[in-house]
Amino acid sequence: MAVRIGLLGAGRIGRVHARAIRGEGGAELVAVADAVPSAAEALAREHGAEVRPVEAIERAADVDAVVICTPTDTHADLIERFARAGKAVFCEKPIDLSLARVRACLRVVEEAGAVLMVGFNRRFDPDFCAVKATIEEGTIGAVEMVTIASRDPAAPPLDYIARSGGIFRDMTIHDFDMARWLLGEEPETVWAAASVLTDPAIGEAGDFDSANVILRTGSGRQAIITNSRRAAYGYDQRIEVLGAKGAVAAENHREANIEVATAAGFVRPPLLGFFMTRYVAAYAAEIAAFVRAVRDGEAPSPSGEDGMRALALADAALVSVREGRAVRVAEITG
Repeated sequence: MAVRIGLLGAGRIGRVHARAIRGEGGAELVAVADAVPSAAEALAREHGAEVRPVEAIERAADVDAVVICTPTDTHADLIERFARAGKAVFCEKPIDLSLARVRACLRVVEEAGAVLMVGFNRRFDPDFCAVKATIEEGTIGAVEMVTIASRDPAAPPLDYIARSGGIFRDMTIHDFDMARWLLGEEPETVWAAASVLTDPAIGEAGDFDSANVILRTGSGRQAIITNSRRAAYGYDQRIEVLGAKGAVAAENHREANIEVATAAGFVRPPLLGFFMTRYVAAYAAEIAAFVRAVRDGEAPSPSGEDGMRALALADAALVSVREGRAVRVAEITG
């Protein structure tokens, strides 16, 4: 039997997940809710679903699970509501911008015995999964260093930046999750530097647009993360893992995987320019994993705990920038 899903939020990421649900044979998009009726109606019509208010989806006997794609400040409340209603929950990151609020939310999920999966889609990218598999096979030996480059072609709108929680909670949080996943150990120390280099208005909004972070685990393993809100050459997404016996790397995706050679030199097509085109396969695999967790009782991953740990690293990075020092994660988590 298909897992029947209600979608909360018909914006950009909601549309991505709606397509993924439609393409997943084990799932059916039953209902769509959005604060903008026309957006909900258009998406529901496209995928053969009904438009329903959140309250109706919460009570619905024909909805097994929800996918939450609403603004961040609604996530924790919606997770709690639907966990108590007996629905499985997939929620886009972050659960909340406050670590204390996330903890309270996860307690409700645990008490309700609900399924909660957090949307760190990059864990499902085929290339990054191949990197992880290479590590687990022992091909490169014990992991020593992870290097992650994550740069956007351009910054999001200023009104989004002002409510995003800042670059570490909004952008680097994906890389914190990837670093934890690939290191195989929890980072204990965070050292971060951040600047405003691309647009003074981003600084005026209280944020940064350029950042570097070093994470260190208890055994000394390290992850280096470099972020920018401006990469003039496209959407830059690369990972390298150095191990005791070798290294494994995932390179950027291009519009075509070709190289043209002429007397003028060698030319390759440009990088993909947007996260929704770069991570199409990852979003599909992510929803498929959520469906399996609901249908087959698999442990959801990334979990709410993963979401909380990534947020703690983001908070530690912000303290590190403000105070100019290395910050122990335990200072943040208590």
